[in-house]
Amino acid sequence: MRTTRGLVVAFELVLMMSFTVVRPAAAAVPSYTVTQVAGNLQIPWAVTWIGGLMLFDEREGRLWSKRPDGAPQRVTLPLPPIYANSEGGLMGLVADPDAVRNGFFYTCMSVAKASGAASDVQVWKWRLTSDTTAEKVRTLVKGIPIGSGRHNGCRLVFRSAQMLYIGTGDAAQGTNPQNLHSLGGKVLRVRSDGHIPRTNPYYGRGGNARYVWSYGHRNVQGLALRPGGSELWSVEHGPARDDEINRVVKRGNYGWSPTPGYNESRSMTDRKRFPKARPALWRSGSPTVATSGATFLRGTQWRTLDGVLAVALLKGEGIVLFSVGAKSKLTSLGEIASTYGRIRTVEQGPDGALYFTTSNGSADAIYRLVLG
Repeated sequence: MRTTRGLVVAFELVLMMSFTVVRPAAAAVPSYTVTQVAGNLQIPWAVTWIGGLMLFDEREGRLWSKRPDGAPQRVTLPLPPIYANSEGGLMGLVADPDAVRNGFFYTCMSVAKASGAASDVQVWKWRLTSDTTAEKVRTLVKGIPIGSGRHNGCRLVFRSAQMLYIGTGDAAQGTNPQNLHSLGGKVLRVRSDGHIPRTNPYYGRGGNARYVWSYGHRNVQGLALRPGGSELWSVEHGPARDDEINRVVKRGNYGWSPTPGYNESRSMTDRKRFPKARPALWRSGSPTVATSGATFLRGTQWRTLDGVLAVALLKGEGIVLFSVGAKSKLTSLGEIASTYGRIRTVEQGPDGALYFTTSNGSADAIYRLVLG
């Protein structure tokens, strides 16, 4: 087990040896520069910012903070026992829209029982009290199914000042995606204070259905807001084919239902069984590339890429860029950052740069990408 002191020393060494790589431009993609921000990580799952302070986590259950010119520091906080198995662990992370003032941030994590067995996936709200300490505010959502840790989701994004959206996985249980009383295979909506909005489409059905915004998902790995509006887009894993990018709408059914049992030969969007299922904006076809986190590039610093959708690839190894045309038609512009292995998360930082995390299992890192 690595000690906190040992990790910090390792981080300092990595930062002293940080490097910059300039990659040639692909067709339609300008040249870009990649700089390592932090290294010696193990599956950094998500990254967010409170002002100029970057927060990032590792799936095994560690949270870190980093100032622009400083070394990463371990954040001490009262996490529950983390079920770090298969795809589960400490996953989604997002700062409150007003975090500079209130210090709030949110995590999504697979929780273990006292015995070490899987319990459920939960979303907690925290307050950062210093660069190295945080306190729990409340549990926002619990009871998201976990299974053995496969298909746990779990991405977090704010669509407005108070509305938090949560993308979940189906826990590899076939009945979950179409069951409105299961929190698995869904996009959920909850207020940042923990209250469930009465305007959620199935609030009147009571129980877990009150949280549901959309359903019929397999394993939501990315959520992104499109600039210039309030469109929410999701990215999710397919089985042997058809990873998908979708536009998430209220009451939307996205057509995943691998029943009876867990039949992964079923279509990701089964419109024969669900004629009103929402068609995907993009499908990977076969084989899948294991799409993961996503973000829209914003700002004039991106020049011709302003408004482009960036999607991380795990199995595909890289970041694929999509232009968005009329009626949300997606056109691939090619891949960038294809020499870093599996990429879990892409997020635009407050400085306008694109940050991405690798997910190779060891010697992982966080990188900063800018044009030029």
